Amino acid sequence: PVRRVLLLGEGNFSFAASLCGEAGTHVVATCYESEEEVSGRGRAAESIRRLRERGAEVVFSVDCTKLKDYFLPEKREFDCIYFNFPHCGRKAGVVKNRELLAHFFRSSAEVLTQEGEVHVALCNGQGGTPADQPRREWHNSWQIVAVAAGAGFILSDVHPFKAETIHGYKCTGYRSQDKSFCVEGALNHIFTRSTPLLYFKPMTCEIELGSRKISFQVPQVLVDKINRGFLEVNSNHPVRTVNETLTAELSRAFLLQNIDYCLPLIHQGHLSGVCHSSIFWIVPRPEETPSAEEMSNGLANAAFFSQVDFCRDTDKKGWVNAQEGCRFSKQYYLRPSLLPYAQAIVQRGAFLPGTLHVLSGPVFRKCLISPYSMPVFHETVFVCAVNRGTENSCIQMLVDNIKASIHALQQTVSGSKVAINLQEAVSFETTELNNFTAFESQLSKIQCFLCMEIDSSGSCEKGSCVGIIRTAHYELVSSELVVVFASLNLDLLAMLICGIADWRMLWTSDTRFLRQFPRGELRLFKSFSLYPPSYVHDVSFW
Repeated sequence: PVRRVLLLGEGNFSFAASLCGEAGTHVVATCYESEEEVSGRGRAAESIRRLRERGAEVVFSVDCTKLKDYFLPEKREFDCIYFNFPHCGRKAGVVKNRELLAHFFRSSAEVLTQEGEVHVALCNGQGGTPADQPRREWHNSWQIVAVAAGAGFILSDVHPFKAETIHGYKCTGYRSQDKSFCVEGALNHIFTRSTPLLYFKPMTCEIELGSRKISFQVPQVLVDKINRGFLEVNSNHPVRTVNETLTAELSRAFLLQNIDYCLPLIHQGHLSGVCHSSIFWIVPRPEETPSAEEMSNGLANAAFFSQVDFCRDTDKKGWVNAQEGCRFSKQYYLRPSLLPYAQAIVQRGAFLPGTLHVLSGPVFRKCLISPYSMPVFHETVFVCAVNRGTENSCIQMLVDNIKASIHALQQTVSGSKVAINLQEAVSFETTELNNFTAFESQLSKIQCFLCMEIDSSGSCEKGSCVGIIRTAHYELVSSELVVVFASLNLDLLAMLICGIADWRMLWTSDTRFLRQFPRGELRLFKSFSLYPPSYVHDVSFW
């Protein structure tokens, strides 16, 4: 398809003439002045003639703040808009030029394709971004990133405007005159559309748990994160690539078996030792009202019941109506970890000692959201049963291979500066547990063997652990084995390896994210929103 390019504010059309020779490009060159005014400028007439000879459109008296008025509806969509060195003219100050840019960006949004680009070249210091050297004070700049954000644009790239490399180009228009101006150190700012702020309607999820079907309302913070399919076969998401590479590397040292059966998102049962405030609770079947003992223990109170609507009857499809927020003895909750499912794996007759069993999937935990702390992430759990007395060597072998696998992942990303502290001595705790209820009570007492260095001291802060390891003694039918569990946070690993600064980027619906990882190839992530404006607002109460 032909790429449509719109050029605004051309002084002598020399820049437009340099672009016109590109194959597959249709150029529409415009200027603010009339044809009579422009033709008198040096070399303008020659550039206009060359443009018309090559099939370009030349339009005069175009106001960059009212672009849709100059083009028919079927010709309004441009793939790229150039506006080199915009200026209100004469001695206009920064405030007026900011207003010009604000109106220009709003007008551009009406004639730009969804994935189009807006290129704005500014003299050194005008933009007010860290790319300007030297950088002006914020109030004395054109504040181009903040101004563009008002029209729904983000700064996706910025690079030097090299006038000397543009064949035949000569800048003109200094103070509305046919005079050149200094473009040394000038920058070209490339803007793209930001994704609109999405409002997610309440969502109901239907889950089969054993022989029962449960319908529940998804917590608002998880509405856009349920059933995203990052780990599915057809996914190119970096989280899946990290998981697949890890398991492939471990399969060289262990007999490995992937657990491919579907694990339900909802878990039922009692989790002792785990902070209940970090669990996403779901109301059980409406028939199961709280007992007198539960009422006396304060598990249900008037304030709580006022928020819960108990429906005694199931609907015609047999789904149970449930709402998030209740905690009873037979309680339901979104799984906070895949570790409890290890019990079912060990108890299966097909569980083979010496085989490394692998489970993967998303898990959910309430937390204070930060760049490295998330309410949902993908976890991979490795489970292996070994003879008593050999667990230490098994753990060391497992940890060494996980570290080697992470190093192999690092090498796939060229120039990656991964801040992972691979400790020389891995500390772990052997806890003798006779049943998995006791094991579950130990889940809150985890030890990390891979930590992210996220502060100057290199210490591991709460919520920044990449991996944990536990052991538990569990008696099978014929012999006593020690079961070794290792858990990895795939999201944090993907962030570290690909240089992603915020976990929310992993969950974005913006196609520009996944396009950076074609066919699942791991690469160093390049942010497509540079220097986003941030504000500090002080609020006083008295």
